[in-house]
Amino acid sequence: DEGGVQKEFFQLIVRQMFDLNYGMFIYDEETRCFWFSSTALENAREFNLIGKVFGLAIYNSVILDAHFPMVVYKKLMGVKPTLEDLADFAPALHRGLQMLLDFQGDVEEVFARTFVADYEEYGTMKTIELCPGGANRNVTEANRDQYVELYVKWLLEDSIQAQFSAFSEGFHEVCGGAALRMFIPEELELLICGSPSLDFLALEEVTSTEDGFTRDHPLIRAFWEIVHEMSLEDKKKLLFFCTGSDRSPIKGLGSMTFVISRNGPDSDRLPTAHTCFNHLLLPEYSDKEKLRVCLMTAINNSEGFGLM
Repeated sequence: DEGGVQKEFFQLIVRQMFDLNYGMFIYDEETRCFWFSSTALENAREFNLIGKVFGLAIYNSVILDAHFPMVVYKKLMGVKPTLEDLADFAPALHRGLQMLLDFQGDVEEVFARTFVADYEEYGTMKTIELCPGGANRNVTEANRDQYVELYVKWLLEDSIQAQFSAFSEGFHEVCGGAALRMFIPEELELLICGSPSLDFLALEEVTSTEDGFTRDHPLIRAFWEIVHEMSLEDKKKLLFFCTGSDRSPIKGLGSMTFVISRNGPDSDRLPTAHTCFNHLLLPEYSDKEKLRVCLMTAINNSEGFGLM
């Protein structure tokens, strides 16, 4: 049993958790990453619960479609964030702060900054001092290193202290301990999110066929031709349809067990799948175009448990 229903359950619940309408996370269009909302109205219990879900995913060997910057996994491992961690979280801000550090000239006059940070709260811009009296302290060549250090600390730690602490506590309650400390942050991300690469050529190589189909059967060849012509989004839908998850295992799609079986003669029935066994069932459609139409219809109407 490959746990298809379990995987789909986790996928759907994680999608709800990251719904921007709940206001718990913010989303950056440039990096396509989520970040903790410093103005979230939810109390610590909700963030603690999300941390537990991440921990349970690891415990149950389920890959999640979660898009956090690497700094989140570093913080979970107790690594203190630095300016470099902004590169994949807020690249424009990272470039600006790095430019401030590298600038040759009159920093105070050109940048005209003080020791404050600006942020938006429900449509209103607010300002917070990075140190006592920060609003009246200009950033100069002599203190710009301290300014950048305080800004990064505020952004990646202080501004989300309550939210992240609850999330981290929930995560470690489920899967903390000596075993977790064996991983580096990059490995922890792979453990939770799987590999971002979807190599369907590798999946084709390891696929087995049953009940009258063979690797050289015209319909199986047509199936893989259709798959390789798909967009990345449709490939993810196909993977979700067949396995209950649109993510690749840590070792890639070539490490999966995947089976395609003949499900009777040509008919108008749509393809079906046993997600618990990564098992796709195809009627022996009469031609490639009919297979394409039926397959696309199936993968575009396959989500959820039919509960209202």
